[in-house]
Amino acid sequence: MISHHVVDRGVPFGDLPLPENIEAMVIHAPVGDLTALHAPKGVRGVRGVAMMIPGFTGSKEDFYQISSILGEDGWDVWSYSQRGQADSVAPEGRKAYDRGATAGDALDVARILIEHTGAKRVHLLGHSFGGVVAQAALLADPDLFASLTLMSSGPHGWPGRKADLRQRLLDHPGGDLWRLDNPDRASLPDEELNPQDRFQRLRAERTSQDQLIGTIDQLADLHDRTEQLAATGLPMMVFHGEHDDFSWPQDWQARMARMLGARYEVIAGAGHCPNIDRPEETAALLDDFWDSAQDKR
Repeated sequence: MISHHVVDRGVPFGDLPLPENIEAMVIHAPVGDLTALHAPKGVRGVRGVAMMIPGFTGSKEDFYQISSILGEDGWDVWSYSQRGQADSVAPEGRKAYDRGATAGDALDVARILIEHTGAKRVHLLGHSFGGVVAQAALLADPDLFASLTLMSSGPHGWPGRKADLRQRLLDHPGGDLWRLDNPDRASLPDEELNPQDRFQRLRAERTSQDQLIGTIDQLADLHDRTEQLAATGLPMMVFHGEHDDFSWPQDWQARMARMLGARYEVIAGAGHCPNIDRPEETAALLDDFWDSAQDKR
């Protein structure tokens, strides 16, 4: 049994405006405090509970827009920053960011949310690398989950994936990606940056380099777990943006959906982050899929 008071009110990270119906939370997980967002604020949605996992260089704030919309539509929506991301706990050492550790956090969060909300299961969504984590979590304990959604995420990695970036990080110990990518603006005062760049810089400097390197190693993993996922029989959906050429090849994602027997969708006009590029369309797709999956377990 999970102890009480494992979910508390938190404080917003950075100075991006928090949508009115979203509240900042903290999930006291075994690894330490994982910061979270919850919509709708102060109440529980009646249509089901969903948890969303961000990608490689992301954080829970990537889900601001769709969380707000889905909360208004009656879903109890949670997202969390993974270990080492932004203002979540950041264990030291690259081994703290292997597949078992990150999937273990997702399982812990799912169990905590089930107890906190009274749900039987939660709908699970992973964006990009978050989809890698979601796959591993689902395979470890499929009974926790009502469905799986992979957004801009694929079946497996390939040799040398992001090897140049990995070496770049090793060559700059303690450096963050935003400053490495924006050397001309690295030292500008906050007031000379627009709000989005100011947030991106803050998030990058607060993100653990061990997390970045450990995640790159996970993204290069060659193991394909599609057949095991299909064997769980859960409702699944795979979707990505029309112009996403950043993560997995689109034909890999389409093939994975066929092998899973999953719903497959493409969000017109979106890139790697449909949740940011086309939030209304993305939220509508999730609303429809989660609703269809409600009675299938």
